[in-house]
Amino acid sequence: RAVSRRLACGDVEGRLESLFGRVRAVQGKSGHFDMLLCVGSFFGSTSEAEWAEYRTGAKKAPIPTYVLGANDQDTVSYFPDVSGCELAENITYLGRRGLYSGTSGLQIAYLSGTEAQGEPAPAYSFSTKDVAELKASLLSTPNFKGVDILLTSPWPRDVGLFANSAGEIDTKKCGSKLVSDLAASLKPRYHFAALEKTYYERLPYRNHTVLQETPQHASRFIALADVGNTSKKKYLYAFSIVPMSLMDPAELVKQPQDVTENPYRKSQKEAEKTKAALCAEEEPACQFFFDLKKHQGKKRPSDGKEREDSQPKQAKKTPQPTGPCWFCLASPEVEKHLVVSIGTHCYLALAKGGLLPDHVLILPIGHYQSVVDLSSEVMEEVAMYKAALKEFFRSKGKRYVLFERNYKSQHLQLQVVPVPLDRCTSEDIKESFITQAQEQQIELLEIPEHSDLAQVAPPGTPYFYLELDTGEKLFHRIRGRFPLQFGR
Repeated sequence: RAVSRRLACGDVEGRLESLFGRVRAVQGKSGHFDMLLCVGSFFGSTSEAEWAEYRTGAKKAPIPTYVLGANDQDTVSYFPDVSGCELAENITYLGRRGLYSGTSGLQIAYLSGTEAQGEPAPAYSFSTKDVAELKASLLSTPNFKGVDILLTSPWPRDVGLFANSAGEIDTKKCGSKLVSDLAASLKPRYHFAALEKTYYERLPYRNHTVLQETPQHASRFIALADVGNTSKKKYLYAFSIVPMSLMDPAELVKQPQDVTENPYRKSQKEAEKTKAALCAEEEPACQFFFDLKKHQGKKRPSDGKEREDSQPKQAKKTPQPTGPCWFCLASPEVEKHLVVSIGTHCYLALAKGGLLPDHVLILPIGHYQSVVDLSSEVMEEVAMYKAALKEFFRSKGKRYVLFERNYKSQHLQLQVVPVPLDRCTSEDIKESFITQAQEQQIELLEIPEHSDLAQVAPPGTPYFYLELDTGEKLFHRIRGRFPLQFGR
């Protein structure tokens, strides 16, 4: 099979000797690579002397090298032809935007420059129109499944959502929304970017909605640092890839164990909503299973305090399952016949060994250990599920008791057990739990209804937590042993 070995590189900024010296060393040690793909700024303010030797042919790049265009006015003059051209032997400028198809069938989409801040776009920037045209030209090809590689200089905005932290970089403020939009549509298996002078390899993310769409391949985003940086951050990345067109479809869509939710889905939905509002079109069709659409898109409270609280949760890396997880929706272990409904971040399933036929679980789709680890988006959807279940059970003459045991459990499970309204008041339920706790020397404390659990239990703290559909809450911080079946 056509396995091709590629190298990708971050901002070169004219340091050609450093880069090619390193490439020669890598090839000497690991064998031949087919090509080098450079993202970010290939030229810098001090490029002229080093570049002259390559341009005149006195020196030659050791590997076919493909580069993106200028990111500022100072380096525009190095790129004589906007549609792409050979700059020197073995060094090719890909062009403003397009698709490069290698002889092996590998498809590489590229977009040069940074996002334009106004019209007309300067020579070193791309506009909404550039992105729309690039998307249209690729998405119109029959049976388009995605591209193998996407090269952009800026990061995509919000790439860190649902994922491991990008270190110092705030992915909500950094990068380009247009690049996010492009990545969401082109579904690259590898997406490389630079310009932020740091290395960040995001956990792979999925390109389909679990159980609602046919499984698709996962995408990997990798940001690279600048060549020869003093802090030894990774700027050269080696990878092997078989073109998508030559792969067995089942193998192509295999999901990695640590795959996350798609970081761009939310902004895409918001963009579609805005578009729909502008066109005054009819509402989009209901969501599969049950309609959460009418609640979506509400802004989170914007008082600074909440924003500060939720920020670190977002950035924190979601712990990945150490082995097979029975509750990660992407996992083959999930008993999918028990699934009742799927939202964007959570799903509802029947309990496997339910206390009653309508004992259900609210579970996050991604791998979270407890409520205090959840990001604000997931919390918002948990609240929507609670509200829907309260309404549903009340219509059946019942009220629910919800509990979570964050102790010797791998994946967050919110157990929701209905009890008859006419026979159990909320006081009865609290009393029976407190009595049972006292018998077992467990201190079960009532906590304020609107208190955030994270204030009582910092992440990593084992606890047992009970909530009634009135909003009343009981909490026990586990400090030693705890009876696993206590809630049941």
